[in-house]
Amino acid sequence: MSACRVPRRRVTRRRTLLPAAGVAAAAVLLSACGSGGTSGGSQQTKFVQGKDGIDTVKPADRQQAPDISGESTEGKHLDAADYKGKVVVLNIWGSWCAPCIAEAPNFAKVANETKDEGVQFLGINTRDSKKTQAVSFEEQHKIPYPSLYDPMGKLMLRFPKGSLNPQAIPTTIAIDRKGRIAARALTPLSESELRKMIDPLIAEK
Repeated sequence: MSACRVPRRRVTRRRTLLPAAGVAAAAVLLSACGSGGTSGGSQQTKFVQGKDGIDTVKPADRQQAPDISGESTEGKHLDAADYKGKVVVLNIWGSWCAPCIAEAPNFAKVANETKDEGVQFLGINTRDSKKTQAVSFEEQHKIPYPSLYDPMGKLMLRFPKGSLNPQAIPTTIAIDRKGRIAARALTPLSESELRKMIDPLIAEK
């Protein structure tokens, strides 16, 4: 199942909303779920495109992750910076998103399995108009980690231009122990793909 991708030009009224910089209302239309694959970057990004849909960056070329903080789906303050020193796995999702539903059990399982290995999973819930929608999703799928509530997608705009920034829903971004963006997937991930993404970061010292 493919992710919902950001279109380059045309959009239709039935497509999903996602905010983008430079638009007065801070929102553009996201294309419906289409074909997956990797996304191009710039020379500054210096990432390696994986055949499995996971893009990675060598330690020397990684950029610092932006400030990712705000109110959680449960109304508490949540800040990714509090977990510096751990591998942070950031998953951008929505309760309305079919690929997010498909990958949720994989994320719940791997999050539980790696919590004692110095890994912290976090979510960014987007495009849900009410927190109750996000909370119901988390309860139904037994999600063991917190998520930021970001209905307008403003947190996604904080990622540096040219970095492994979010470009689809779901997007998963892995941040290394030094707070740097290390890997990204623009497609839903299986349990094995998710482990392949984070295991090298767990092994880093």
